[in-house]
Amino acid sequence: MSIETAADWKGLRAAATVARLALDLLEREVRPGVTTAELDALAAELFAAHGARSAPALVYGFPGTVLLSVNDEIVHGVPGERVLLGGDLVKLDVTVEKDGYVADAARSVVVPPAGDTALRLVACAQAAFRAGLAVVRAGVRVSEIGRAVEREVRRRGFRVVPELAGHGVGRTIHEPPTVPNQWNPLQRDLLTEGLVLTVEPLIAAGPARAVTAPDGWTIRTSDGSLAAHHEHTIVVTRGRPVVLTEAA
Repeated sequence: MSIETAADWKGLRAAATVARLALDLLEREVRPGVTTAELDALAAELFAAHGARSAPALVYGFPGTVLLSVNDEIVHGVPGERVLLGGDLVKLDVTVEKDGYVADAARSVVVPPAGDTALRLVACAQAAFRAGLAVVRAGVRVSEIGRAVEREVRRRGFRVVPELAGHGVGRTIHEPPTVPNQWNPLQRDLLTEGLVLTVEPLIAAGPARAVTAPDGWTIRTSDGSLAAHHEHTIVVTRGRPVVLTEAA
């Protein structure tokens, strides 16, 4: 969507605040011995307290509130009885619908004690997000985001997962444009003032591709390598973009 009114700003900020609060809560609760179902239940309670709903459940029938993916699971992991162990790399992906507006954000967290590769992968995803964000302004090609993301990821010795990308957001989960995490000469869309989208590096320790698990939801690395994900909902301006899902 493109923000057109003060009501749009207010609605999106409200949804983004719930997404950030949910991520803060989940990150605090990630520890050895907790199950992904227990984490999901905490997110559901927070959503209900703020009058929000799970956008993946609402739009796609996802069997949970938030997406919780572990180790080689890149994204769309289904909460369940899996018990988190020390060293696990957990992707916390929260997409909130509140009063008709949708915000989407994700973090990667390592369950202590953390391994070196997992920590470097998380730091890489965060740095790649910042690199992509740095080129976002009205009039720039969307593909420049992917160019910046991939350059930073490769510089740090990792790889983007080519099949997965960011996207427009605001009124539903996935809206135009697609925001690849690598340079794509066929992606000729321009960023426009007020456009709402996600920048979300999805990266792997090895040269993996994305494969769907038998549950029909979870997307894993094809080579079993660790994966990380970092995401925010942003608004394009003529200058520095507004990162809605960050704390003010």
